[in-house]
Amino acid sequence: MAYPKDFKYTKSHEFIKVSGKQGTVGLTSYAQDALGDIVFVELPPIGKEFKQNDVFAVVESVKAVSDCYCPAAGKVVKVNEKLAEDPALINRDPHGEGWIMVIELTNPKDLDNLMDVVAYEDYEAKAEHHH
Repeated sequence: MAYPKDFKYTKSHEFIKVSGKQGTVGLTSYAQDALGDIVFVELPPIGKEFKQNDVFAVVESVKAVSDCYCPAAGKVVKVNEKLAEDPALINRDPHGEGWIMVIELTNPKDLDNLMDVVAYEDYEAKAEHHH
């Protein structure tokens, strides 16, 4: 599986794509694949602030209900409204159209705790091995 090289990744399989002071957050392809068909996404309210590792959204699939953890501290400035009508966007295009929210970073140093693409692919390969 190919992951975007300019993203940062969490061990709980979220990504953040940072652009200036904002970060676009979503689930990785590995996460959507493990969850199966996603049928509902509970989006965070705009304006809400999260700390790193806070639960910011809940994703429901045919297999399970799963919490999504915030990769870095920030305030929600935008959510992907398309997911309300079409949650399977995450399955079809997790790193593109299936993004979940955009946050304004309040502690950019949090990004130092995340994995780059090489570390994440290695981590994902090991996780896959244990499946």
